[in-house]
Amino acid sequence: MASLLQSSAVAGGEDFLLQEGQTVLFQGDSITDAGRDREDSKGLGKGYPSLLAPWISASHPERRIEFLNRGNGGNRVVDLQKRWDKDCLDLKPDWLSILIGVNDTWRRYDRDDPTSVEDFEAGYRKLLDRCHEKLECQFVLLEPFLLNVSDKIWKMREDLDPKREAVRRIAEEYNTFFIPLDDLFQEASKHRDPAFWAADGVHPTPNGHALIAQAWLNTVGA
Repeated sequence: MASLLQSSAVAGGEDFLLQEGQTVLFQGDSITDAGRDREDSKGLGKGYPSLLAPWISASHPERRIEFLNRGNGGNRVVDLQKRWDKDCLDLKPDWLSILIGVNDTWRRYDRDDPTSVEDFEAGYRKLLDRCHEKLECQFVLLEPFLLNVSDKIWKMREDLDPKREAVRRIAEEYNTFFIPLDDLFQEASKHRDPAFWAADGVHPTPNGHALIAQAWLNTVGA
């Protein structure tokens, strides 16, 4: 457990990868959105981006790193595609952090509107390809996850697991940073009840957001 949840101050280390004047953009669904103020272009919400930004800024104030959050609740990959110009390319991030996928699973069960793993993977790749065409940025891909808080939620693994594997494939093929959030949450749930990390199995509690933030720091700070 210690190796997964270690809260070492990697953001303060000499090997921290974010450089002076760079912009970090967080993209995804409601997990990233976390109630951000749409009227505030700098608003980070109340989730893991709001934990990462002040920690990194306090550790490296001289680098003047800018943090932006454009997560939108309910989004799937197809929704990111529709707003990719305005909410990604036009912002010219140096680092792009993406957590997407749970709604591509969820809509199959609550609206009978499934997304095939083939469409999910192809759409995800198009997002990254468009960035490669227009930008010079680093990617941080976060694995979608579900926690075992009920049989109803856990059943959705049948749809999510192939999409998780797709994100892993993409990260490996594009040779980019990857954070295995599902693995981390499953390991953490051996030590505290899954609801401690995400009460509904999907949306992290403050503890769950802190776990994501630690994993992000340990990845980008390594």
